[in-house]
Amino acid sequence: MNKSAGVLLGIVVAIGAISAGGAWYTGTKIEGVLNTSIADANKELKAALVGSNGTASLELVSLERHVFSSTAHYRLKGEGEMFGEAPVELLFVDHIEHGPLPFSRLMSLKWLPVMATSHYELERTPTTEKWFAAAKDQSPLKGLVNIGYDNSTNGTLELLPLDVALDATSHLKFSGLNLDVAASAQAQKVKADGYMDSLTLTTVAEDQTPVKVELNGLTVASNLTKSTYGYYVGDNTLEVTDSKTTFGAKQSVLGFKKFEMKNHTEESGTSASGRADYKVGEVSLNGKTFGSAQMAMSLKNLDIPATMSLMQIYQTKLQPYEKAAAEAAAAGEPAPELVLTPEEEAQVKIGLEKLLAAGPQVALENLSFKSTNGESRANLVLDLTKPQSMDLPPDQLTQQLIALLDFNLKVSKPMLVDLFTVQSQIDGQTDAKLIADQATATADMFSSMAVGTQLAKLEGNDVVTKLHYANNQVEFNGQKMTVEQFVGFVMSKLGGVAPIQ
Repeated sequence: MNKSAGVLLGIVVAIGAISAGGAWYTGTKIEGVLNTSIADANKELKAALVGSNGTASLELVSLERHVFSSTAHYRLKGEGEMFGEAPVELLFVDHIEHGPLPFSRLMSLKWLPVMATSHYELERTPTTEKWFAAAKDQSPLKGLVNIGYDNSTNGTLELLPLDVALDATSHLKFSGLNLDVAASAQAQKVKADGYMDSLTLTTVAEDQTPVKVELNGLTVASNLTKSTYGYYVGDNTLEVTDSKTTFGAKQSVLGFKKFEMKNHTEESGTSASGRADYKVGEVSLNGKTFGSAQMAMSLKNLDIPATMSLMQIYQTKLQPYEKAAAEAAAAGEPAPELVLTPEEEAQVKIGLEKLLAAGPQVALENLSFKSTNGESRANLVLDLTKPQSMDLPPDQLTQQLIALLDFNLKVSKPMLVDLFTVQSQIDGQTDAKLIADQATATADMFSSMAVGTQLAKLEGNDVVTKLHYANNQVEFNGQKMTVEQFVGFVMSKLGGVAPIQ
C-alpha cells in the first residue's frame, strides 16, 4: 500500500469511527428530541385551531432505537365538529437515520453534519385505504426532514398524484403537490414554497347538470416569523395560473387567469397591522375575456394585548354561547342567556377601551372590476377612536367611536352593459341585438334609479357616490350637513321620512 492510499484509508476509517460514535450518541438523545418536537407541534396545532370547533393532537406511539437508525410511529388525532361525527386518526411511520452523516445525505453528496434525517409517510389504515388505492397503493403523503444540531429543520413534503372516484357522481384527478419547508429552532422562523401542477374535480349540481372545476399552476409561498406574542407575522402568497369552471345546461365555461392572493402582517411594539391583496388578471366566459378584478384591504394600529384579551372572552364565553344558541334554534327552543361575570364584563370594557384608544383603522383600499368598456371602483376608510364613555346612548356612542369615515363609489355604465351582456349569454340568449338592447336598458334603469334617489349623481358615464365624515360633519356628494341632517336625508329617500332642515 502506498503512502497516499494509506492516508486516504486512515481518513475513511476516522470518518467512519466519528460517524458511528455520533450515531450512537444521537440514538440516545433521539427520544427526547422527538418528544420536544411533538410538544412544540401540539402547541402550534392548539394555536392554529383557536376559534374552530375542533382540536388536534400528535403523539409518539412507539420508538425502536438502533445504533445507526430508529423507527418511530406517530398518531395524529382530530376531534370535534370540523372533523365530522367521529374522531379522525392518521398513523405515520418515520424511519430516522442518525447523524452526523446519514447515509442518504452522503449518497446525495450533502456533507454538512445533521443530528438526524427523518423519512416519514402516512400508514395504511381503514381510514386511509381509499387514499392509498387512489395513489396506486403507495403512501399518498410522505416527506423528509433534516434536523440540525441547533434544532433547526429543513425538508420536503410530497402529496402523490391521485385519480379517484369520491362518490357515485364525483371524481378527483390531482397531479400531486411538492412543498419545501425550513424552520429555525422552535420554529421561530418558517419558510415554505410549494407547487401543484393541476387539479380537476367533476361532479353534479343540484339541478343534475354536470360541473367541472379545473385548477392549473398553483404556487404557494410563506416567509414567517413568530412574533413577541406567539403568533406568526410575515408574508403569504398564493398564485394560480388559470382555472375553469364548466356548469349549467349550456355547459358554460367561466375562466380565471393570473389569480394572486398576497397578505402581509407585521408587529411594532404592542401594535399590529396587516394587508391583503387579491388580483384576477383575466375573467372570461366561453373563452372570451371580458374583465379583470382587484381587491385590497388593510388593518392598522391594532392593539395586540387588548385584542388577545377580547379573543379570550370570545373563545371561553361567546363561542360556546353561539354553539348553544344554534343547537337551541335547531331544536325549536329559546336561546340560552349569555351571562358574563363582573370580572369578565370589566375585561371586555377595558379591552375595548384600550383597543379604541390605539386608533385602529380598517380600510377597503380598492375593490374594482374592469371590463372591456369600463371600470367600477369602490374604497372605504374607517378610523375608530375611544369615546368619552362606553355608557353613552347608542347614537352618541356611534358618533364618538368614528373619527373618520370616507367612502367613494364609482359604477361605470359601460361596465354594467358588459356584465349584463354576459349574464344574458349565461342564461342562454343568442340574439346579439336583443342582448345589447336589454343590457343597455338595464344599465340606464339602474343609473336613473340611483340618481333619482339623490343618493348618487351622474358624472359622464359613471354613477358616483361620495361620503366623508369627520368631527360630526358630513359631506355627501358635495353637500355639507350635520350627522342628524344626513340621517334624516337618507331616511327620507329610503323610508319616506321628511329630511331635517
